[in-house]
Order: sequence, then C-alpha cells, then structure tokens
Amino acid sequence: MAVAQMSLEEGLQEYFGFNKFKGNQEKIIKSLMGGRDTFVIMPTGGGKSLCYQLPAIMSEGVAIIISPLIALMKNQVDLVRNYSSQDNIAHFLNSSLSRTERNVVIRDIKGGQTKMLYVAPETLTKQETVDLFKEIKVSFIAIDEAHCISEWGHDFRPEYRRIHEIIKALDQKFPLIALTATATPKVQSDIVKTLELVKPNIFISSFNRHNLYYEIRPKKSPQLAIKNMVQFIKQRPGKSGIVYVINRKTADDVSQILRANGIKAGAYHAGLDGKVRTHTQDAFLMEDLDVIVATIAFGMGIDKPDIRFVIHYDIPKSLENYYQETGRGGRDGMDGECVVYFSYKDISKLEKLLRDKTVAERERNIQLINETVAYIESAECRRKFLLHYFGEGFDAGNCGKMCDNCRHPKEKLDVTDSTKLAIKTIQALKENHDLPYVVKVLLGKKGKEITDFKYDKLEFFGKGADQDEHYWNSVIRNGMLMGLLDKDIEQYGTLKITKAGHEFLKKPVPLKVSINHNYDDDGTDVVVDDGAGSRGALDPEMLEILRDLRRQVGKQNNLPPYVIFQDFSLEEMATKYPINADELINIQGVSKGKADRYGKKFTDLIRKYVEENDIERPTDFVVKSVVNKSGDKIRIIQAIDKRISIDEIAKMLNMKRGVLINEIETIVNSGTKVNIDYYLTDILDEDLIADIYEYFRTAETDSLDDAFEEFKGDDVEPENIHLVRIKFMSELAN
Repeated sequence: MAVAQMSLEEGLQEYFGFNKFKGNQEKIIKSLMGGRDTFVIMPTGGGKSLCYQLPAIMSEGVAIIISPLIALMKNQVDLVRNYSSQDNIAHFLNSSLSRTERNVVIRDIKGGQTKMLYVAPETLTKQETVDLFKEIKVSFIAIDEAHCISEWGHDFRPEYRRIHEIIKALDQKFPLIALTATATPKVQSDIVKTLELVKPNIFISSFNRHNLYYEIRPKKSPQLAIKNMVQFIKQRPGKSGIVYVINRKTADDVSQILRANGIKAGAYHAGLDGKVRTHTQDAFLMEDLDVIVATIAFGMGIDKPDIRFVIHYDIPKSLENYYQETGRGGRDGMDGECVVYFSYKDISKLEKLLRDKTVAERERNIQLINETVAYIESAECRRKFLLHYFGEGFDAGNCGKMCDNCRHPKEKLDVTDSTKLAIKTIQALKENHDLPYVVKVLLGKKGKEITDFKYDKLEFFGKGADQDEHYWNSVIRNGMLMGLLDKDIEQYGTLKITKAGHEFLKKPVPLKVSINHNYDDDGTDVVVDDGAGSRGALDPEMLEILRDLRRQVGKQNNLPPYVIFQDFSLEEMATKYPINADELINIQGVSKGKADRYGKKFTDLIRKYVEENDIERPTDFVVKSVVNKSGDKIRIIQAIDKRISIDEIAKMLNMKRGVLINEIETIVNSGTKVNIDYYLTDILDEDLIADIYEYFRTAETDSLDDAFEEFKGDDVEPENIHLVRIKFMSELAN
C-alpha cells in the first residue's frame, strides 16, 4: 500500500489527537500497512477501530469496512467525521439509504474524497456493489466483528461466510484485517480458515478486564430480583448502566418499573421504530437517560466510556455474549460492576428460543448455554474461569477480590483422589464422551447409552456413587480449569486428557477446590449490603401491635379486622416499617383509598415504634410496580362494566373460571371497585347472597374454607362463595 509521507505518530496526533498508541495498536497498523493479512483479538474498549481507521486515512484508495449492524456503522462514521473537517472522509452503504443518498456516497468514493466505506455483508454481496468496488482502488478490507464468520461464535451470520468469495471476485491485491473482541481458540481457527488469511500476523491482547467486578445473584423470583435491582441502581444515583434482558417484552416491562421508581430508564430492542431506537441511544449518550434496558441488539460500537454497571436480568446466551456485553462497562479504566441474576428456570427460556434451529445448531447452542451455566455455578475465581474459556491462563491470586467468589470464598475440599478417579474413568471411556456421560458412569447410573457399550462392567462404574452429581461436575470442571482435562468442542464436548493430566496420574499433587454453587440449594435472594445490618426479617412484636390496632379500627368501623388490612399486608408492614402514606401504598394489598381511610393510625404507630426501638429501616422496599393497563386486568374490568357473565369472560380470555375469580380478587385488593351483582343474582338466590355477605361481615377471618363449611348445607359452590366475598371486599374495603 502507498503510504502518505507522515509518521504513524504524526498521523495519530494529526487525525485523532492522541499522543501515543495503546497496547498493540502500532504493531497492528504497521502489519496492515506493510501489506500483511492481520488478525486482531482485542477486548471491547481496547481501541480496535483505530487499527483500521488510521491506516485507511494514511493509505491510497478506499478501505472497505464490513460491519454487521446498521446502527454500529452510523455510530462509527459519526465518530470518524468528528475527528475530521470533511464529512465525506467516511460513508456507509446499506439498505437504510435513499437513492439520492446512495448516489452522493458513490460520487464521493469515485471522486477520491472518501477513505473509509462501511458496508453490511448483505450489501457487499450485491452485484452492483461488486461492480462499484472493481472501479476503485481498494486499500484494504477490514472485517469487523469477525466472530460472526464462525458457527461456533455467539453471533453467527451465514452472509459472513460469503465474504471471501466476494473478495476474490474483486480481482485486486490488498491485505485483509479481521477484528473481534471475543473468540475462543476454535472460533479463532475458523476465522483464519474461512477468510483464507495468508500467513497472518496474529495479535491477541489479554482478555483480562482488571477493573470489572463479576458477581452472580440468585433469582428466586422475578419480583425479588427486580426489587434488588432497583435498590442496586438507586444506590448509584446518576451512574450510567445497561440492563440486558432476554426479550422485547421484558425490556419494556423492566424499563417501565425502573421509571416508576424514579430511575431515568429507556427500553431498546428491535421491535421499536428505528427513530425511537436512535433517540433512546442518543439520550443515553447525552446522559438524559441513566439506564438502558435492552436485548443484545444494544451496545455494539457504542462509544460511552463511563458505563458503571452492566446487569444481566436474564442468563446470557453464551460466555462470548457475556464477555462482550460486560465489556461495555468501565471502558475509561474506572471500576465497573457486572451482575447476573440467575435462576435455573431461565435456562429453559433460552432452550425454547432454539426450537426452530437445525439439530446441529441446537447442539452447538446448548453447549454454549452449558458453558455459561458452568461459569455461574463455579465457586472458583470467575476471572480465571472466563479467561480460561478464551484460552488465556490466569493466577486467581491476581484477581484482587474483583469477583464474588474471591471476595467471599467457599471452603476448599481436598479432591486429589476424586480427580484421579475422574481422569482414570475418562481414560477407560477412551476419551470419547462428554462431561454428563462421565458423571453418569462415576455415579453408576445404568441406561441404554451405558449398557450398550458395556460400560456398566467397567471397574470404575459406580466408584463415585458416594458423592452426588453436583460434586463430580465441580471436580471435572476444576480439572479443566487446571489444565488436566480439555474439551473437544468439535466432537460435541468430549473430554480429553492433556499432557498435564497424564503427568498428574503418574505423580499426583494435592488439589483443593471449592465445590460449585447450587442455586437451588444454597441460593437466596441477595439484598445489597448497605451497612445497616440484617434486612427483611419479620418483626413479631411489631406484627402483634399492628394486629391489635387493626382490631380496634375494625370495631370502630363495625367491620371485621381483615377488611381493614389483610394479614399479608400487616406482615409486610412489620418487615418494612412504612412511616408515611407514600410508603404505605407500596405495601401489597394497600390501595390509595385504604391508605387515606385507615393508614394514618398505622403509619403513626409504626413511626413511634421505630423511634422508640431505634430501628434502622430497610431502604430497599419502595419499589413501585406498574399497572398492567394493556393486559388481562383492564379487559376484565371492561367486561364486568359491560355486564358480561364471568363464564363468558373466562372463555374470552382463555382462563379457567377459578383463575379468573382470583384475578378479579387481585383487582379488588389493589383498590379497584367492581360490581358483580348482575352475575351473582343470576346464579344465587338473593337471600343466600345476603346470608353469605353477613357472614363475612361478622367472621373473625376471611377464610374461604371456614365459609364453605358454614354453608355446605346450602349446596353452594366454593367459587360462588368466593365471588360473594369479592363483592363484600369491593364494597366495604375500598
């Protein structure tokens, strides 16, 4: 390539305003400008883009940059133009351009003003694009997000496979540069092979992001995870963050809840109009929004260095996804927090997304999911696990307590003998099976896949039955982390014994490891430690005082105590100590009407109790929910207003009658009045309705079982008694 008469350092200062290169940037640029094919693996925030932008400006001709996302192209072009006085120095060519805009791009390219042209792979494969590139001098071609080439990558795109075919069709001599932030050894070899890179110079920067803190939090329920997440974000006011979710609906729902709790948040996903997405992205960059709740479509190429936290509300699809998404935090070198909320139920959600894929694609994706679960369950240093996955060694002693496992280590057990047994079993299985299969043999589990090969006759069959599956998963996973075992990903994850593994068998050394986390057994929802001691415990003394007050208020109003506030509401008050009306209406079952009518006596009593007992109240409970105005609740209310029978509403909403009745009760408990007299008088005698109604007025509790026992001689169904109780609560409690 012809190079302008200017040193690289001068070019760096002239075109980008930097005084020195970062990491391998200078070596990479010299390789490319020297005409060599070049392969770059550099973590997010390491400065990959400069590795092709500076050579493009300083070389003769136009550099073609292949990029997978339209939004990413626009962002990159805007950044390049910011550094230059000429807007036409960089353009993009994709389906978003009008004919007029496209003609301007072509004019600037042919006129020699454009040094960088970003194209989507789909645009590259069009004949008109190939014809255009044949007419111009191409300085080099850069393939950004090169992991998209590999079927083993986390974002495989079939059109990337055609890139080399198109390059050959141009019939010009120029070097290639492939760049990615994440690539396992298997993906790396795929990229080199598919692009047919000729003796490439390969530059692999360390995958270690030393300033990121990695943590897993159990997700016992979505509600508790949301509450914990709201608290986490509110404890970091004004900080920028991204919350990744599995689908569009969750993105919309979570962003609504965050906004309801005073957090400046917006949703970002492919279901939104392009202008809305652009506006949301710009608002985030300009700090009009603090938090983006997004599917994985958000973040590629976003140049925002001060993202302080990245939360995965749902399990990431792969460790590559996880690494790339968490890598968007702390790009300025300052601390970033990376939190995953995990539930085993989330795995099935990911597996459902694979239903329409081919068998081979499903198997590959399930392997990627399993690796993510193994990372989550691991009790060893998370940084070590992550770097090992990408083929990089790491001493856990250098973590600096920047992951939850190093900050709160579990007890280590001696697994020397267990590791020997596992390796010998793999040897006996001729290194031809995956981890779950090996564990079955160790546990002595018979099945057709075991007995067909007569492995139940092996001396090692059942030798590990004194431990459970979880234990053996931990032992074998740690054997892989220590380099004693390897996994052949092309052979569906079969376990192989490494040279170090064979040496260990000959001369064992003591091994101590922490057994993996089991989020079904020892997982409890984590409440952020704000230094105020234990949180969330029911205060039995407070509960009894509240019950006494409820009885007094009930007598004053000639109502049963439960009509004032139900038991679950009192229990939550005795846990969270609300001391004003705004806090009280966040208690389950407390509507604004109830808070206005009865609340002051309760909040005054709680405030006095808190002061007298020097109680420091939890700060995490004021999590406001969002009314589902677009869901079933509003349709139920509208149908009741139209006097449609309960049975017809159930059919209309494809619900069982009992489920619908529970939904109506939830609506009433939240403070909305409903009038179901039109239906009750059709199915029950008016005198019987009056008797049941009076029963609930004088009963000690609102128990349906007790009420059914009282009226079982009247041949009335429990669901209909339930409906009368709903009428009673609607009229007297709201």
